[in-house]
Amino acid sequence: QVQLVESGGDLVQPGGSLRLSCATSRSIFGSYSMGWYRQAPGKQRELVATISSSGNTNYADSVKGRFTISRDGAKNTVYLQMNSLKPEDTAVYYCNVAITAIISRRVDNYWGQGTQVTVSS
Repeated sequence: QVQLVESGGDLVQPGGSLRLSCATSRSIFGSYSMGWYRQAPGKQRELVATISSSGNTNYADSVKGRFTISRDGAKNTVYLQMNSLKPEDTAVYYCNVAITAIISRRVDNYWGQGTQVTVSS
């Protein structure tokens, strides 16, 4: 129903910046949340940032003040601007779209394939 393709992952030095993009196969309407999650080797997947259909944003404490999530409806794309990157940010980053049905409140989740971000000198 919704396909997500991430891009922008790369090797970057500590203190550097990176911008991730997530292109969706179609426009998303109604009640939804778009976001980024990440998973480091041997660790659980964790929330990085989300932006809801109402425009509310949410960030993990570890990235607050450094990362910014945004969206471009015309391009069906969500972005994650990452500044002041740290080695601890190294992970595979996954794009996520969660759509909530109006009546049943059922939540359908869609995931991208992931893009590797490596922060190292």
